[in-house]
Amino acid sequence: MAIHYHYDAFPPKNLQWEKIIPLVGPASAAIARYDGILKALPNANLLLSPLTTQEAVLSSRIEGTQATMGEVLEYEAAGDIGQFDESLKADIKEVLNYRRAMHEATDLLDKFPLSQRVIKALHGILLSGVRGQNKSPGEYRKTPNWIGPAGCAIEDAYFVPISADKLIAGMDAWEKFIHADFLDILVQLALLHVEFEALHPFLDGNGRIGRMFIPLFLWQKGLISQPTFYVSAGFEKDRNSYYANLRSVSQKNLWTEWCVFFLDVLRTQAEENTEKATGILKLYDDMKGLVPQTINSQYTIQTVEWIFNVPIFMGSDFINKSSIPPATARRILPLLVEGGVLRIMRQARGRRSALYAFPELLNLAEGRTLV
Repeated sequence: MAIHYHYDAFPPKNLQWEKIIPLVGPASAAIARYDGILKALPNANLLLSPLTTQEAVLSSRIEGTQATMGEVLEYEAAGDIGQFDESLKADIKEVLNYRRAMHEATDLLDKFPLSQRVIKALHGILLSGVRGQNKSPGEYRKTPNWIGPAGCAIEDAYFVPISADKLIAGMDAWEKFIHADFLDILVQLALLHVEFEALHPFLDGNGRIGRMFIPLFLWQKGLISQPTFYVSAGFEKDRNSYYANLRSVSQKNLWTEWCVFFLDVLRTQAEENTEKATGILKLYDDMKGLVPQTINSQYTIQTVEWIFNVPIFMGSDFINKSSIPPATARRILPLLVEGGVLRIMRQARGRRSALYAFPELLNLAEGRTLV
C-alpha cells in the first residue's frame, strides 16, 4: 500500500529533542573540524575537485547510474572514442551535469539567496541534454507523480508525493523555512531535506537536487566556508535505510527518527571528508617536494596544480593548455611517469596522444587502496 505525503505536518511541532540533542554536538564539531581543513587548503576548489566529481558520481549512483569517477574523468579527458557503451555514456553525462550544477550554484548564490529560484535553475542544468530532458527541466511538475517500480500504477507505488495542485504552496512553505529562525541549523537542514524529497517537486532529479541542497545550506548558514561538503557516500552506503527513513516521516510521523539518522550521516561524512581533505593536503605538500626533484623545472607549481585539478588527462591537453611552454611540457610528462607520479592509462596511437592518470589522488578521492 502506497505511503502518501504528510499534509499539514511541516514543519513538525513536537520533535523529541532529548533524542536529537546528543547527536547535534558531535555532528557540529565534526563539521567544524572539516571546515578547519577547508580553510587550511591553499586552493580548496582546485585541490578538492576530485571529491566534487566523486560526490556527483555517488549522488547519481543512488538514482541508479553505474559510472565510476575514473570513467567520468576519462570520458571528460578523451571524449567519446568508443570505449563506453551508450548506457554508460548517458550515466556519465548525468554525472557531469550534476557537477556543473554544483559549480553553477556558487555563482547563483553570490547573486540570490538560497531559494526556489536557485533550485529551479540548478534543476534545469541537471536535466539539460540527458535522459530527463523531456521532463520539464527547471519547472515544477503539473501532474501527479509517484515513486515505485518502473511502470507501476499509483496504487502499487512506494510513495505518493504532494498533489500537483498543492505543490506550489508546499514549496513556498519549504522556502520560508529555509530562512526561518530555528533552534538548531543542522536539525533545520534535516527537516528541509526530508521535506523536499517528500514534496518531490520535479518529474525527475529530485533526489540529486535534494542532496545538492545540503552543502549549499551549510555554506549559506556559515557552517562551512565553501560549498564543498560531500554527503552522498553516507546515503549511498545504505540507500535502503536512507529511503526507509525518508518514507517513515510520512508513513509514521517519525520526524525525530529521521533527524537522528540524518545527523549521524552528517557526522560520519564530515569525519570522512576531513580524512580525505587532510590526505589531499598532505599529498599536495608531498608533490611540491617530489615534483621539483623529478622534473627539474621552474614550472613545478603549474605542473602540480594541473595534475590535482585534472587527475586524468590527455598529454596533448597538458602540452597545449597548462600554461607551460609546449617543449617543456613534452619533456615533463615522461619524467613524471618515470618518477611514479603519473601512470599511462592508454598509450599514444596515431594522432591521439597518451592518456595519463594521477593514481594517488584518484585513490584518495575514491577511498580505496593505492594501486
